[in-house]
Amino acid sequence: MRLRGKATAVVGALLVAGTLAAPPATADSQRHVAPPDNPGDLDVLFVGAHPDDESGRLSMFGEWRERFGVKTGVVTVTRGEGGGNAVGPEEGPALGLIREAEERRAVGHSGVTDVYNLDKVDFYYSVSEPLHRETWGHNDSLGKVVRVIRETTPDIIMTMDTAPSPGNHGGHQEASLLAAEAYYAAGDPSRFPGQIRKEGLEPYAPKKLFSSGARGTGSSPGANCATTLQPDNPADDIYGVWSGRRSATQDKTYAQIERESQREYASQGWAGFPDVDPDPAKLGCDFMYQVDSRVPFVRGDLTAEAASSATMLEGAVLQEHGGLPLGTQLDMSTEQFEVTPGGSSDVRISLTAPAKTALKNAAANVRLPDGWKAKKKVTFGDLKKGQTKQRTVTVTAAADAATNERALVSANVSVKGGQRGYTNQQFEVAPAVTGTQDLLPRVETFHEWADTTGVPQLKGTVKPVQTLPSGGSRTIGVDLHNSSDGAQSGEVSIDLPDGFEADAASKSYSDLAAGESTTVEFEVTNTDDSLPTSNEGGEAGDYAYSIETTSDAGTSTTEPALELVPATTIEESSAAPEVDGEIGSDEYTAEIDLSRVWEGDACESADDCSATGYVTRNGDDLYYAVDVMDDELGTVLAQSDCKRHWRTDSLEVAIDPDGRSENTSSTFKQLVLPTTEEGGPCTARDADNQQGPIDNPDIEVASKLKEPFTGYVIEGKIPASALPSTVDPEHLGLNMFIYDSDTQDKTGQTRIGWSTWGGVQGDPYRWGIANLPDWTPPEVETQDPVIPLDALESLDSPQSIAQAARTGVALSGGPQARKATSATLVNAKRSGKAVVARVKVRGAGKAHLFAVDADGQAVASVRKALKPGVRTVRIPKAKGAVRVVLGYDAKAGGTTSTAVKVR
Repeated sequence: MRLRGKATAVVGALLVAGTLAAPPATADSQRHVAPPDNPGDLDVLFVGAHPDDESGRLSMFGEWRERFGVKTGVVTVTRGEGGGNAVGPEEGPALGLIREAEERRAVGHSGVTDVYNLDKVDFYYSVSEPLHRETWGHNDSLGKVVRVIRETTPDIIMTMDTAPSPGNHGGHQEASLLAAEAYYAAGDPSRFPGQIRKEGLEPYAPKKLFSSGARGTGSSPGANCATTLQPDNPADDIYGVWSGRRSATQDKTYAQIERESQREYASQGWAGFPDVDPDPAKLGCDFMYQVDSRVPFVRGDLTAEAASSATMLEGAVLQEHGGLPLGTQLDMSTEQFEVTPGGSSDVRISLTAPAKTALKNAAANVRLPDGWKAKKKVTFGDLKKGQTKQRTVTVTAAADAATNERALVSANVSVKGGQRGYTNQQFEVAPAVTGTQDLLPRVETFHEWADTTGVPQLKGTVKPVQTLPSGGSRTIGVDLHNSSDGAQSGEVSIDLPDGFEADAASKSYSDLAAGESTTVEFEVTNTDDSLPTSNEGGEAGDYAYSIETTSDAGTSTTEPALELVPATTIEESSAAPEVDGEIGSDEYTAEIDLSRVWEGDACESADDCSATGYVTRNGDDLYYAVDVMDDELGTVLAQSDCKRHWRTDSLEVAIDPDGRSENTSSTFKQLVLPTTEEGGPCTARDADNQQGPIDNPDIEVASKLKEPFTGYVIEGKIPASALPSTVDPEHLGLNMFIYDSDTQDKTGQTRIGWSTWGGVQGDPYRWGIANLPDWTPPEVETQDPVIPLDALESLDSPQSIAQAARTGVALSGGPQARKATSATLVNAKRSGKAVVARVKVRGAGKAHLFAVDADGQAVASVRKALKPGVRTVRIPKAKGAVRVVLGYDAKAGGTTSTAVKVR
């Protein structure tokens, strides 16, 4: 295991390669991390999916850098090629280069200099983690994150929300899962052993793991924001860092610095973000959830002690006041996360002395919830430098412990001299038999991942939901699991809200063996089709109900929810509508309301944004029309820029042929811009089975703007044969969305539609349902999805190459080329308007050479295959170049990066 000298030290002056400089003279400023051993070493590493994913934590990173000298780096899995572009027509790798530059400028405001791109593709918006896992190649991505950790040795890993919550981007989920897995894998020599045997890296275990999935309510703004949050789960360790503190070097709050950073993401329409409130008392906290810790920590209980901006760092990069020596490892763990009332579980407490400090007379006091039992004091005795001792304690839950709740067991370790350290372990108090509404596939997959990875505490944050069509029925499964040590029998009862009924009030089960599971099914019907659907129904779209499960050992209750999606019947029209941008009185057989907001600003009036949709079928063709009210036309784009439709006024038509898609890669999604610079509409497919231009002549579209402008009409035809699979005429998934922009800066303000929830464009299970009676659709061979895979490589990014040359950390999370097979720059000289670079080549490969200006931007470049020897490469048209950077792709494997000044 590689160890770094990270003892606390007083630093008189902090030099930061960014906008932050010397720290203010406060008590906390006297606690600083030591300068890194190597240029690439980090204290904190944030793992995100796209440029700008770290943007909501930059006030935190900036404060840590200025006050404590903490060096933070960022892993960005993709360069955001699938996002919009409000600054130009670039897309794909060209857009990725723009977004990388934006990210580097943005994080620089907070003193962050190291951004590690993994070169995975941002293919399109999807809320599916499994789709991102497959497209990115999970094991390859994980190996890259592990390699970056082993090379940069961060003490703290931070990431995004791991849970498949509604609307949570699938890329964000996958990035956070990669971060969590890498936290455990990087220190395990059996994981990615080739990095150790062949590349010379060493296992390295970070000390703490945090995610942004801190869940709670009620936090008030101001300096006490961290102490007023009410956690959803009181057993969670949640920390808040107030964004209203002022930077001593910039005379601004850290929130203001973060906002300046966010405006750098101009391609995403963020340049116009308004100022944050100048009154610090009106600024809130950035909250983080501690997933795991290998070191002593301050309990994240939102007390004043836990609200210090240093608390998350303590035990890992800063020593806690009165705490165990920095470098001490302390961990509490269990193999049995679930425990029944009266049941027992073994807890292991592991204590390791720092590599250079012995611990004397170590002992732990175990703290338990009321009514729980265990040995209260555990002794470790003396520990030599670097020595580990473990003790096992059997914990027994109270016989009357509340079920379906989390409980916290903790330990306080003390040593001779009075230093103390804290750690804890969550437990799920499970009833003998739990009855849970069957989970969505992505939630079930996430739960399996959490169990396999060893983080079961991350489960249970997503409310179990299932959808059913308004006025329709569906089978709801209640999954039963026996957590007791004996067979159980009993009944399952469901108490549905008004407007719903089941085929039975209760159903029985019998002889469910210990540790086994089974399912009891109910046929549930929405009997009142006047109930509001989508996000207008129930509470934020959820019609909550209860499931009561009895067993020989007692009763348990869970509270899932049903979600109503709108439904319609589409009869066949007597004649095919004329696709001309005019809606005839008898052309369509179904009318749907498209005026509900699902994201963005509320419409000021019906004239501002509202719409009615029309649908029909004629033969084997589907027809649609929308009549949109809009008081201001958004940016008119060129036909060649017919993509990323959310930037301006547009229509999106979404069809799930059989109504069962887990993600949009098996659906049809068509975008239509009502007008273009050349006149007339344009159309393409987006984030679906075959994203890109439409070359099917049987797909028709027409539009007309209302004059004077008060909106527009769009009509279209979609043959069933153009869909990615055969239609189920009783369960066609259907949605229509209207994107409303009232600006000329390629940003949207309001999104309205038929079936409406946040992120619903990527959630087919929440689309509306259409029944098409008396139709036998044509058989369509299921089409495999075509995922856009064109991503920028770090070898083609001069900024990435310059960073690799500075830090010594290889490009793209990949391996370093061996010295004997690589190449390095010797020097670079001006030659008229060109620059001539000399390269010492030890092994064949391809050189990616960039002449860059003082801002690090490329002014010229050359890509050339080189053979061993000292080679001269001419870079023409390199006026203004001050440096040359070389990224070398060695034929024998791996990359190297070097940089030299131009003489």
